[in-house]
Amino acid sequence: MSDERLEIFKAVIPDIRHNKTLGLEVVDMQKGSVELKLPYSDEIVGNPETGVISGGALTTLMDNACGFAAISALEDAAIAPTLDLRIDYMRAAKPGEAVFGYAEVYRTTRNVLFARGIAYQGDRDKPVAHCSATFMCLDKDAIESNKEKS
Repeated sequence: MSDERLEIFKAVIPDIRHNKTLGLEVVDMQKGSVELKLPYSDEIVGNPETGVISGGALTTLMDNACGFAAISALEDAAIAPTLDLRIDYMRAAKPGEAVFGYAEVYRTTRNVLFARGIAYQGDRDKPVAHCSATFMCLDKDAIESNKEKS
């Protein structure tokens, strides 16, 4: 992935409206992998009594990490919508602390990209959640073809 493309992703990810609302930040991005940060805030708390982050915020974190890892694995710019996302919650995130989402693409085919990731706080070996996801690869030719049909 070119440095220019990397810089574009770093600018785009936090600027997507939902991501901006959550405060998602790009920590690192390489070809085929992404690490994002979800800062702790009262707005993303799922249980006010415990201060634990909502599962929806964690799902968004991991969908973005896996999805942008998938896009970054491609040679050319393309769209890669989520086909499937499975998250296994291992433990509650500690209140007051940011959660990091790391994802990597482990297999690509002509039409589908396969990614896996973990959400963690401090230590990747003690995940808050683990996920696996698949993404449809829509290359530029496929996008143009779909535009002509609509």
